[in-house]
Parts: sequence; C-alpha cells; structure tokens
Amino acid sequence: MKNLVTKSLCCSLLAMGISVANAQVVVRIGPPPPPVHEVPPPPPHPGWVWQPGHHFYENGRYVWHAGFYAAPPHPHAHWVPGHWAHRRDGYVWIDGHWA
Repeated sequence: MKNLVTKSLCCSLLAMGISVANAQVVVRIGPPPPPVHEVPPPPPHPGWVWQPGHHFYENGRYVWHAGFYAAPPHPHAHWVPGHWAHRRDGYVWIDGHWA
C-alpha cells in the first residue's frame, strides 16, 4: 500500500511539473514595439550564430533584450528566431530554437 501511495504521489508531481513547464505568459497590453535594428559585430568564434534581440515583457512593460552570438549544438544546426504571436487573449512569446 505504501508503495502504491508513493508511486501515485510521484506521478502526480511529475504531471504537475510537465504542465508548468509548458506554461506561457499572455500579454494583454497590446503588441510589442517593433524590433530594434541591430548590426551584429563580428562573431567571437568561427561558426557561431547570431541570435537577434527581442522585446520581452517585464514589470508591466516591454524591455529590449539585445542579440548575442551562440555556438550551434551540432555542425548543421541553424537558429530559428523567437517571435511574438497574436492569440485570442493577447500576445505570447514563442522561444527561438535550434533546428
């Protein structure tokens, strides 16, 4: 019986963690400002990829997060930039990712 309770508790906590990990913040104050035009400096290392900056929502306002270079996780990886997507409730940030 004790083993069953322990397994049930672990499964419940795991399920809660998965649902929290997929949470998104919906911004309802309007669209983010247009992106800031950035001119990337030369890469610090050959093969590094520029990840453009973006606005994120913090403390009731949009704040610019500057772009930066990052090392690809494998030789043929390319960066898919994040973007703000309009939803019925407002705007959500879709994270960039390596593909």
